[in-house]
Amino acid sequence: MRKRSIILVSMLATATLLLSACGGSSDSNSSAGSDTTTKGSFAAYDETKAGGILKFVAAGAGGTLDPKVNYTAQYWQLYQASYDGLLAFKYADDEGSFEVVPDLAEALPEITNDGKTLTFTLRKGIKFSDGTDVTVADVKASFERIFTVSSPTAGGFYNGIVGADACLKKPAGCKLDAGVVVDPATNSVVINLIAPDETIISKLAVPHAVINPAGSPTTDAGTTIIPTTGPYMYKSYDPNKSLIMVRNPYFKEWSHDAQPQGYPDEIHYTFGLTATAQVTAVENDQANWGYDPIPSDRLNEIGTKYADQVHVNPLTAMWYLPMNVNLAPFNNLKARQAVNYALDRAAMVKIFGGDKLAAPVCSFLPPGFPGHEDYCQYTVGGTPEAPATAWTAPDLAKAKALVEESGTKGQAVGIVVSDDEVNKQMGEYIQSVLNQIGYKATLKPISGNIQFTYIQNTKNKVQISLSQWYQDYPAASDFLYILLSCGSFTPGSDSSINMAGYCNKALDVKMQKAMDLGLTDPAAANKLWASIDKEVMADAPVAVAFTPKQLDFISKSTKNYHFSKQYKMFVSQIQLK
Repeated sequence: MRKRSIILVSMLATATLLLSACGGSSDSNSSAGSDTTTKGSFAAYDETKAGGILKFVAAGAGGTLDPKVNYTAQYWQLYQASYDGLLAFKYADDEGSFEVVPDLAEALPEITNDGKTLTFTLRKGIKFSDGTDVTVADVKASFERIFTVSSPTAGGFYNGIVGADACLKKPAGCKLDAGVVVDPATNSVVINLIAPDETIISKLAVPHAVINPAGSPTTDAGTTIIPTTGPYMYKSYDPNKSLIMVRNPYFKEWSHDAQPQGYPDEIHYTFGLTATAQVTAVENDQANWGYDPIPSDRLNEIGTKYADQVHVNPLTAMWYLPMNVNLAPFNNLKARQAVNYALDRAAMVKIFGGDKLAAPVCSFLPPGFPGHEDYCQYTVGGTPEAPATAWTAPDLAKAKALVEESGTKGQAVGIVVSDDEVNKQMGEYIQSVLNQIGYKATLKPISGNIQFTYIQNTKNKVQISLSQWYQDYPAASDFLYILLSCGSFTPGSDSSINMAGYCNKALDVKMQKAMDLGLTDPAAANKLWASIDKEVMADAPVAVAFTPKQLDFISKSTKNYHFSKQYKMFVSQIQLK
C-alpha cells in the first residue's frame, strides 16, 4: 500500500535528541493519562470514556474517498473504522494486528477444492449507515465493483477469482457469476479461485475488498459518500476544506476483534494547515494529531517539552524511486543501475530524520520480511555477482561510467515528487545526484493529493519519481508481485501501481511459482523470493533508498493510543475523556 507517513526533517543530532528524550519508544498502548491494556488485545468497550470530537489536521486531503480506489494510509486509517469486509485485520497491538479475523462473515472460510473454493456465511442483522440491510447480493456486487472501478489491486489481488480475467479486459459490466456465488436462502458466499492463493485470506481483509451497497457508483465515487457498516459514517467531504465522520446510528458491535465500538462521537479532518501550524495545534491541544512531516525547527521543542506525547513504531516499508523502463533515459539498463549506484542513502536517511528513524537499504524486500536476505550490489565494492551484505556508501565513479556507457549523458530528466517539505528536500537531493552523474535534471513537485495517481498514469510520461510503499499484508508477493508484475501495469490508468512499467514475463513465472510454493513449503518459497529480489534489482526498475519508522505526535488530551502494524494508529479507539 502506498502510505504517506508521519515523518521528520532534521539533522541527525536533532533526531537523536528527540528520540533520546522520548526513549525511542515503540510502546503503542498509552499516552499521558491514558489507560493501558494487555498487548495483543483490547479491553472491552467502556462507555464512560466515549464522547468528544477527535480532531486531525493535514496540509491536504488524501484524494478520492472511494474505498475501492483509494490506496493511501491517510484514508485506509479511516476505513478501518468505517468500512468492513468479509474478513478484517484484528484490532490488536504489535504482531496481533497481522491476524485476520471474521468481520461481516460469521467465521473464517471453509476452504475446499484443494484451496480453490472459499465458503463464507454472511452475518445477519447488519445494516449500512443508510439503514438498508447488508445482503449477499451486496457482497457479489462489491467484488464486481473492484473491477468496474478499476481498483489499483484488481489485477494484483483479485485476478485469481474465476471470471476476473474477462473483467480485467472489459471492466464495464463485470460479472463474476462463477467466481462469487451467493445464496440468499442460506446467506452463503462462495468464492471460487482458478488456483490456490496463499495470501487470499489477507487480500480479503484489506479495504479494497470491503462490502458496499449494490447500488454504489460504477466509477470512482470521488467525493460522493458511500454508506458504511462500521461505527462511523461520512457526513461530508470537501478535499479543499475538511472531512467529517459521525457515528453510524445503525452500528452495533458484532465483533470486538474485527470492528469494536468507537469512542469519539465525531472525527473531523481539517485540510489546509501548514506543517508548522499542525504542530502548534497539537501542542496547544487544538488538534489531536497532525498528518504531515514535522518541520526541523520544531523537533527539539517536541523532544524536550512533549516527550511523553511522542510514539515511534517500526514499519515494514520502503522509500523508493520507480524509473520508467519504457521512457528514455531509463529504458536503458545502465542508466537505471547508475542511479542505484549514485544514491547516497545515508544522506536521504538524514533528510528523513536520522538513523533512529530510518535505515539505508538497496534490496527490494525490507529487512525482517519473508524472503529478505541481507545483500546490496549498489554500494562501493558491490556487484551483481558479488553483492555486499549491506549498503555502505555511494559509488559515483561507477555511476558516471555507466551513464557514459549507456549513451544517455546529457539527457533531460524530470523528477516528480509530492510538494511537502520532506519530499521536496528529497527531490532536490535526487536532482543534484542526477546532475552530478551527467543528466539535466528538473524537479517537479506537485500536490500530494494527486501525486500518487499522477505518477502511475503513463499518459503523464513520468521518467522518475519518489514514492513510498507499506505492506498490505506480510508476504513477499505484496512487494515484488504487486509492484513489479506484468499484471500490475496498466498503461493510461491512474491505478497502475507498477509505476516503473516493468514487465519481465520470465520473472512473473518465477513469482507465480513462489506464490504456489508458499502453500506447501514456505521456506522454499522464501528462498525463491530472495533470488527473485536479486534478479529484480539487477534489472533495476527502481532504486530503493531506505526503510522508515512511524512517528506520531499526539496532544495531551489524546488517550488510549494504540498502533497497528497493519493500519497505523487506531483512530476509533482514541479516548478524549
